[in-house]
Amino acid sequence: MRTERDVPPASSALASRFAAVRALSVDLIGSLSDADATIQSMDDASPAKWHLAHTTWFFETFVLRDHVVGYRLYDERWPFLFNSYYEAEGQRHARPRRGMLSRPSLDEILQYREAVDAALIAALPRLAEPVQALILLGCNHEEQHQELLLTDVLHHFSVNPLAPALWPGDPKVPVAMPGPLDWIACVGGLVDIGDAGVSTAPDEPRIVSSVSTGTGLHFAFDCEGPRHQALLTPHAIANRTVTNGEWAAFIADGGYRDARHWLSDGWAWVKAEAIEAPLYWERRDGGWTRFGLDGRRPVDPAAPVTHVSFFEADAYASWAGARLPTEFEWEAAASGHDPNLGNQLDRAGAVEPRPSPGGPAFFGDVWEWTGSAYRPYPGFRTAEGAVGEYNGKFMSGQFVLRGGSCATPRGHVRASYRNFFYPHQRWQFTGVRLAKDL
Repeated sequence: MRTERDVPPASSALASRFAAVRALSVDLIGSLSDADATIQSMDDASPAKWHLAHTTWFFETFVLRDHVVGYRLYDERWPFLFNSYYEAEGQRHARPRRGMLSRPSLDEILQYREAVDAALIAALPRLAEPVQALILLGCNHEEQHQELLLTDVLHHFSVNPLAPALWPGDPKVPVAMPGPLDWIACVGGLVDIGDAGVSTAPDEPRIVSSVSTGTGLHFAFDCEGPRHQALLTPHAIANRTVTNGEWAAFIADGGYRDARHWLSDGWAWVKAEAIEAPLYWERRDGGWTRFGLDGRRPVDPAAPVTHVSFFEADAYASWAGARLPTEFEWEAAASGHDPNLGNQLDRAGAVEPRPSPGGPAFFGDVWEWTGSAYRPYPGFRTAEGAVGEYNGKFMSGQFVLRGGSCATPRGHVRASYRNFFYPHQRWQFTGVRLAKDL
């Protein structure tokens, strides 16, 4: 029998990564009851236990079922329940009805995770490098769902009149308001954009993962490449994101009532949905409060504003005499900064954007809306099979966000990382960084 010392370095590092990712997911739901983990408060959100099961289904389906001889599905009925959007995998339970799945229970899903984890770890040393690349994809996929799990629980709890907290909040201490925005100037010109590891070769996988035989594991999603050049015109980008205090000034100045600042679709959305403030903000006792994973608290004017839509971000930028950066401007400015710094998710505990100590911080706290549509880069091609459905088929009607948030697992993002949502969505930790032409 092989011992851990016999395992090749790549698979040993991957096993450690896999175990850490899987453990964090379970830690995040440690305080949830079965009922907490079952509810679904809106179509965009999913129950916590569905996230736990879907990420397990991903590993079971694309690694164990497809590449481990003799593996038998844990429960042949469950792929129908836990497939998300993979048409190649057949019929599936309707997304808006995931909250109706009172069975299997949370305990049963945790047992499912344990069984799949044990089977995968046992098989890992024998798996070829392309299959290990799928495992690395699965780890990154699960990290995405860890953030979704937290933001979905936040939304579920927000509609409960008891305003429950998932975790106790950190003690609040007075923090000095950040100074006026500073601007980072860029003279423009050609810049390299995207991850260099994304292949355009027809015979290579394009859900990009390169499993290193050294100490690290490199990964990028297919939509982050191919690397190419983009032309930037002279511009400046703000050194920080917009704060709650600055957003309150926008509200006080009638920003949500002045059609001049809004895109037509955005103005229609504001009127149809009676939008008056960021999601989870309420006026109480003469001041603004917000609901977070630590319950309802006063809005911190020094913290980055969050839970705003693209429509709101674009309107605020217009009101401020600026604009949103393009994703290429953002990447060029952020590429010299360490993506592992900033306020990101490290463990189960209070998750909330917090005031920055100052200086350019491009990673963490809030995802930053850009003015760029989510579309393919030159030379982009989808992979064959079900995993080719991961990103490419969503390149319609959505906008790119950059930088990660306080709910993004640390180590998950990089300068080339492209998140994307529809312009009206705001239940994620989404915020605003301004730009302007020079």
